[in-house]
Amino acid sequence: MKQYLLSVHAVKGAPTPSDEEVQTMLRETGRINDDMQAAGAWVFGGGLTSPGSATVVRVDNGATTMSDGPFAETKEHIAGFWVIKCADLDQALAWAQRCAAACGPIEVRPFDDLSQA
Repeated sequence: MKQYLLSVHAVKGAPTPSDEEVQTMLRETGRINDDMQAAGAWVFGGGLTSPGSATVVRVDNGATTMSDGPFAETKEHIAGFWVIKCADLDQALAWAQRCAAACGPIEVRPFDDLSQA
């Protein structure tokens, strides 16, 4: 089984969802998590804090530097993710469709062959 990353995208400056909308998203993603686990597709998933909480670590010629903020200044950022295992891309896209309906745009990317366990 190949592993896929389903990443949830958020856009800086987009309208903030209401408390009711957030609760609906949490309920729906909870159902999806349960279904992924029951289907044996679940590997790992989680939500992320805002990009402003990021620290970027770089090593250049043996010298390490750390800076606040995201790696790249952008309006879009990853808000959360799932790592799933599926027989093929079509199966991963079917999970992504459910995720997108629950919480917005989802990017689907397979792990490379070296990362497969």
